[in-house]
Amino acid sequence: MIEFQHVYKFLGKKQVLQDVNVTIPDGTVFGLIGANGSGKSTFLRLLSGIYQCDGGKILLDQEHIFDNRRCKKQILFISDEPFQFFRSTLADMKRFYSQWYKIDEDRYREYLTMFHLDEHKPLHNFSKGMKRQAFILLGLAASPRYLLLDEAFDGLDPMIRRYFKQVIAERIADKSMSVIISSHDLKEVQDFCDSFAMIENGSVSTSGEMNDALANIHHIQMAFHEEVKAEWFDQLDVITMQIRSKVVKLYVRGDEEKIRSYLKTLHPLVLELLPVQLEEMFIQSVIHQKEVNRHGI
Repeated sequence: MIEFQHVYKFLGKKQVLQDVNVTIPDGTVFGLIGANGSGKSTFLRLLSGIYQCDGGKILLDQEHIFDNRRCKKQILFISDEPFQFFRSTLADMKRFYSQWYKIDEDRYREYLTMFHLDEHKPLHNFSKGMKRQAFILLGLAASPRYLLLDEAFDGLDPMIRRYFKQVIAERIADKSMSVIISSHDLKEVQDFCDSFAMIENGSVSTSGEMNDALANIHHIQMAFHEEVKAEWFDQLDVITMQIRSKVVKLYVRGDEEKIRSYLKTLHPLVLELLPVQLEEMFIQSVIHQKEVNRHGI
């Protein structure tokens, strides 16, 4: 299990992460989401031991990860722009990775065939998508306990995405690997990840099991006989509210039955509770944070 406990990180004078608390269980696909510059890549570099946190702790099975050879050998980080030697081939990079990780030769050959990659072709001649495939292939063949993928599926065509998802799902099922994915594709994260953390302005605003988090947020549409007043909803944990005369649209956190019961006491003409997707939750959370920052709450 991986734990971030009150983690802070500065890059120069800029605070990138502040008071981050996250637990990543074993045997899971964990999604990391956030806007550009929110701190996702810094989170992964801290987790892989490339960066040292400036405050707090990052633990793997209660051991500090930074400068810990035993922990680092259990983690492999594939960045958005993976390192490669000049004119190196996939076979060259496999030999390089083999100095730190035990490459499963059978899996390596299986994935080469599956993804139709030439291991002897220089990587600088690969397209962005092919290069991405090559390094994710190496990560899967290296079989680390934790595989970290920054913008995992960027540049991959739909069929290759499907293959990689299948392979990752198999590795999760046989309990040989956990995968931590950073992605802008929120639909991909929702469909693929078991749990997640949302980073906003360097802090984790929401985290936990994907299904539980989505079930705890509700999109509500209501209509009334009279003009809607914002104070009617003071008893609810409102994320965002949009009032247009006698109609209101809300995003609210909490237990669905309790929310519904309270709203019925307002005697609306129309009351609809709609399911929420991860992209909606992210957008509404960003809007809420902007309002908080604007009003200095």
